[in-house]
Amino acid sequence: MKRFTPYPQWRTDCLQGGAFAHLNALFALEQYRDWPSLSELNQHQLVNAQGLAIEFIANSEFELDGRYYEQFIYETGKVPTRSENWHDLFGAYIWQLFPKTKALLNRLHIEEMALQTCSKRSKTRNALTLFDECAVVLAVSDPSWITAFRQHQWQEVFVERKEQWQHSIRAYTFGHANYEMLTQPFIGLTGKALFIDVDADIFCKDLSAQYRYLDARLYEMIAEQNVLADNSQLSPLPLLGVPGWYDDNVDPNFYANTDYFRPKRRNTK
Repeated sequence: MKRFTPYPQWRTDCLQGGAFAHLNALFALEQYRDWPSLSELNQHQLVNAQGLAIEFIANSEFELDGRYYEQFIYETGKVPTRSENWHDLFGAYIWQLFPKTKALLNRLHIEEMALQTCSKRSKTRNALTLFDECAVVLAVSDPSWITAFRQHQWQEVFVERKEQWQHSIRAYTFGHANYEMLTQPFIGLTGKALFIDVDADIFCKDLSAQYRYLDARLYEMIAEQNVLADNSQLSPLPLLGVPGWYDDNVDPNFYANTDYFRPKRRNTK
């Protein structure tokens, strides 16, 4: 697969699709004529797991420090942010949308590093990183969605039940790498879904309230239910199949590409 190369310049035309609807609604990205500044990103009051104020800083300060990335954030509250960089910009927005969960992931990395006895990363750290980069939270009020997704019933979830999206299921991007790559969507782009059971009335709340609720639920699921002990709770999600996230998926034939919408692999053991 061709290596993904992000746009080198700021542009808002790549942020108009449905995948960016939440960011546009909450952060008004279309108002910017250039990259959002650090001062604009720092207008929100956030704290890390130690209660230190989160501050998005120039990456050059971190490069001179010598500490590991997660350690630096945990011990200082400062989040290194590369200038004119989509990946880090979206990472800053995820901190603002899921502050409790992001602080928890940071703390768990530190705890796992303390337990590490060799150079090999633990299954938990791998799961934490995968979630941080690639996760999409699928909030569902009907548990039948979970079964269908885990069985790769793509026709059912994306075509037959298309009209139920936003009513009994809704997608919330957590992985900032997803956002970065969705600026230039390509066939093969796949995230990792984590399911959260919710009451249907959550979808009637304002968007900020939805994110506060999901942040609290995610924190509970990760901290108390240990859903990221490994990758087993994360399911593949072809991102371009989500209704409204990609223009071509209005045609049901789009989902006939089994190289992208892959059937569930049979267990031959």
